Amino acid sequence: MPKARIWYQSFVHPVEQAPYIERLQRLLDSVAAPDVKFEVHGLSPPDHLFHPLTEFRCAAQTIRAALSAEKTGYDAFVIGHFQEPGLLECRGALGIPVIGLGEANLLAACAMGRKIGLVTIDPLFIPWHERQVAAHGLGERVVGVRAIQADLPAFMRAFTEEGAYAATRTAFIEQVRPLVRAGAEVLIPAGGLPMLLFARERPFTIDDALVLSGIPVVAKAAEMALSLHRLTGSVVSRRGTYAKAPPAAIEEYLGSRW
Repeated sequence: MPKARIWYQSFVHPVEQAPYIERLQRLLDSVAAPDVKFEVHGLSPPDHLFHPLTEFRCAAQTIRAALSAEKTGYDAFVIGHFQEPGLLECRGALGIPVIGLGEANLLAACAMGRKIGLVTIDPLFIPWHERQVAAHGLGERVVGVRAIQADLPAFMRAFTEEGAYAATRTAFIEQVRPLVRAGAEVLIPAGGLPMLLFARERPFTIDDALVLSGIPVVAKAAEMALSLHRLTGSVVSRRGTYAKAPPAAIEEYLGSRW
């Protein structure tokens, strides 16, 4: 039986950030079930300007990618960006499971501790994550969102230079400690970049609080969603939030110029 294929949509550039994509692919290969193959895809232009307008543009690209993935035979689709723009629209348009990096980690964290803290990669994302937490109905479980200040080149250096890694780790811990004092038991690095960077530490704990290893979490969430789809025939409820888009709406979307 051929392996199930899961499209993993990263939000970095497929050429300019090829080393990152290769590292991500290696990690996914190492955690995937024997009958599953994750395939990482990038975005061009990538998500690099840290603004809601850029997230909106990336959402439009992601929805097109998701529709293409289903049409070409992929079995599930992962939005590998913590903010998961386009998640609602993709779930409403596709007949295969769609998994969001942020949602999967937030839900997993709820099973690992009562209170959760998020550390994002830029202060600009703090209100975005606060809205995201509220949208997922988890406001009572999240004690706060804090941020380090690190651009993409800094993260890329941290993957290969021990000094840069140590500096990023220290900056992360400085933001974690106030969350732990506020009651956080599980910490989520809110982004694919820090998740992949800290995946080398197993387990990663700070003052006994667990730092969630987010890439394996979303990989296993995708595999579970796919297994349940095969066992039960269901993907999502079609009443309300994820009502199925009519074919005409999908055709109209694909025929529009974005």
